[in-house]
Amino acid sequence: MQTLTSQDPVAVAVTDAIRTGDLPRLRRLLTGHPGLATARITERGEDGPGARSLLHIAADWPGHRPRGPEVVAVLVAAGADPDARFGGAHEETPLHWAASSNDVPVLDALVAAGADLEAPGAVIAGGTPLADALAFGQWRAARRLVGHGARTTLQDAATLGLLDRVRAYVESGEPPSHADVTSALWGACHGGQPATAQYLHGRGGDAHRRGHDGLTPLDAALRQDAGDVVRWLRELGARSGA
Repeated sequence: MQTLTSQDPVAVAVTDAIRTGDLPRLRRLLTGHPGLATARITERGEDGPGARSLLHIAADWPGHRPRGPEVVAVLVAAGADPDARFGGAHEETPLHWAASSNDVPVLDALVAAGADLEAPGAVIAGGTPLADALAFGQWRAARRLVGHGARTTLQDAATLGLLDRVRAYVESGEPPSHADVTSALWGACHGGQPATAQYLHGRGGDAHRRGHDGLTPLDAALRQDAGDVVRWLRELGARSGA
């Protein structure tokens, strides 16, 4: 596997072609430099050194770059691996990055190219692309992943307000623990899902327990500007952890 530093002239050129959606230039670079499609580009970021594939660059924050899906298709046709792993502080795939950027067109292109919906390695507890999308409040990407068939946990379903799935989990022959119901309630508040939050509270979920980032359910709802959930929680006497 070829490795280039981010300052290498070829790395600079291919990165610019990907980010600007310059398909003719991208094709010339891939043809003129055998193995470039599978190369890794190394650089030092906030979390230390890391190595990205070209598909990671196509899906990188903030996403929504010109001709993003076409760029993905050109790279995959040239041999790029849709499930390539970031090398560094985490092992996210390009699909994790597209989900984190809420870039649904690039997400769709990666899935069409065979990207693994259930790939682990997210910065959020090593989870799937769906875990990243939900944690960062990228709701369109999260729903599209579910639409493509991504599996949902109880908390995933609660965060998206998929009440039928939530009921199936909670009312199954082996119901979840009180801690899991409480975590799901926190997710529903984070996702701004009042009906789901109220259902989970009625099933014993604790509306005062701190969750991710040390936030209470009220904090999570406030962060997402989820007005209906905020009003309901305040009626319950829920407090901010601040």
